Amino acid sequence: MVRRLLPMLLALGFGLLALGWGLVSLQLIFTQEREDAYTQLRSRRDTLEQYATETLRQTLSRRLDENLPALYRAMEDPLAPADGLYLLFRSYQFLPRLPRPQPGAQTPARQFHEDLRQRLESPGRTGPAQERLESLRAIEAALAQGEEAHAEQRLEALLRHRAEHPLPPLQELPFTLLLAERLQRGPATPALVRGLVRGGLADDFGGIARGAGLQRDLLRECQRFTQADFDFLRERTLQLSMAMGEPTGAFQTRIQELGTGALVLPNGLEEPTLIGERWYVQPNGEAVRGIAVSLEEELKAIAQDMRARELFGAEDGLRLGKTDAVQPLSTLRVEAMMPRWLSAEADIAQRHGLKTMLVASCGALAVAIGVISLLAQRRKYRFLELQSDFVATVSHELRTPLASIRLLAETLERRVGGTAEGRDYPARIIQTTDTLHFLVENILSFNRIDKGRWAPKFSPVRLEELAGTLRTDLLGASPVPVNFTSDVAEMELWADPALLRLLLSNLGRNACAYNRRNPVTITLRAHHSPTYGHTLLFSDNGIGIPESEWENVFHDFYRLKSSGPEVHGSGLGLALCRRIMRLHGGRIHVATSGPDGTTFAMTFPEPRP
Repeated sequence: MVRRLLPMLLALGFGLLALGWGLVSLQLIFTQEREDAYTQLRSRRDTLEQYATETLRQTLSRRLDENLPALYRAMEDPLAPADGLYLLFRSYQFLPRLPRPQPGAQTPARQFHEDLRQRLESPGRTGPAQERLESLRAIEAALAQGEEAHAEQRLEALLRHRAEHPLPPLQELPFTLLLAERLQRGPATPALVRGLVRGGLADDFGGIARGAGLQRDLLRECQRFTQADFDFLRERTLQLSMAMGEPTGAFQTRIQELGTGALVLPNGLEEPTLIGERWYVQPNGEAVRGIAVSLEEELKAIAQDMRARELFGAEDGLRLGKTDAVQPLSTLRVEAMMPRWLSAEADIAQRHGLKTMLVASCGALAVAIGVISLLAQRRKYRFLELQSDFVATVSHELRTPLASIRLLAETLERRVGGTAEGRDYPARIIQTTDTLHFLVENILSFNRIDKGRWAPKFSPVRLEELAGTLRTDLLGASPVPVNFTSDVAEMELWADPALLRLLLSNLGRNACAYNRRNPVTITLRAHHSPTYGHTLLFSDNGIGIPESEWENVFHDFYRLKSSGPEVHGSGLGLALCRRIMRLHGGRIHVATSGPDGTTFAMTFPEPRP
């Protein structure tokens, strides 16, 4: 058979090889199409991300330029707000402001202020700033006498002297505080005195008298005072400002910001950089300028602008890629979040998956067709072999009984005639004829049932009568005696009598043929079960059937290999039995089998009413 299938196997192998090469090439094309689609999509996204990144860099630089006036104003004016501004010059951080009062409970400034007040009220005492105190007494005396013009002249002279002969900050601020406290007149306080508190002195004294006011000077020189002195000066300055009607909001806000703006920059900063995603700093010679930024808000504004330019959809957005604590702006990357592009990528992957599935299905289908073709061709050759074997077997089986009939008939005619020895010949002729008849009957019945041309004629069949008929049929089926017993009681089956007789006859003749014992023992038993219906058990004492062959013996033309003398037959007996049981809606199988014999079980449905 392998030699016959070899040409087909070669043709099938070359065909599958060519088809496989074609499918692999097609899959490579599909994969390249997917990669090209991904590349095109990523290229568009990369272009938008580069645009957004460059826009963010320009926006941050523009924000810094816009805040430069406020930055320099905050550096010059301690009362100016410095929140969100950064300035480092020659390794000193001006903004956010770092100075704060020194820890400690010592109060040298407060003591100096108290000493000045006491000396001002006791003219006999002397000490530091004695000339200033004398001028202050003169000013107070002029004011008390209503000589305001004279008092103003003396005040201008005092301020010039103050500018020309400044005291240390621990003494200058307490004196200035005392001076303003003694000369303040509430809302009617002179402008020069108000300048001592907040506004600063006008530059109309020849450039000699200069000052920024108590509020600014206290903020600027806060690190020179202890916390206790600073608290004293702050409270007195606030009381004085409120008494004169001067604003104090900026002063109090700046006091709360003291020492809270430390920002450490890395060494070797050479380009605009993001610090912790909050500060944008830009080196400029010996200075580093910066502002606090909200990258989330900036990205929202850029995304809104891109939507206005129809570069983004309504659901698209921007976000920062992975950032470090110190991120140079040249390495910053903005990522685009575009759900529609994610959906497009998913569609590309889905289409590629469908194409891959189609290629795989074609390959599987081609393999299946090849296997089916191979099986069909093998089945064809197997059928031809079975057909040839069947014809040979039937021809041999038919030739043998016919030759026996002819030989016996000729012998009976020529030699024996009417002698007593010839009386046995007619019986042997009848037995051989019966064997031939049964063989032909089996073949014809198998063919009719297989082609669907047998219409069963059901009727009640008494098993006891059927057992008697079987006993008669088996009388000449074996050269040795047949011991047949039945235990079927009064059971009846709803069946076709002819088919049922043919079924049991085949089982009986097989039991006689595949048997090495004397006598042949056959038993037919029957019992009824509400679950399984009627069951017939047909047992013999033959050579048995191997368990691996229990199902094969019911195949068409299948014959067991016998180790003893050859058993003649067509291989249709048990296959015919299974077809007969199917016509009755039942089943037949090997219940047990071994060296002591075989038992077949036949199950019939409940009889019809």
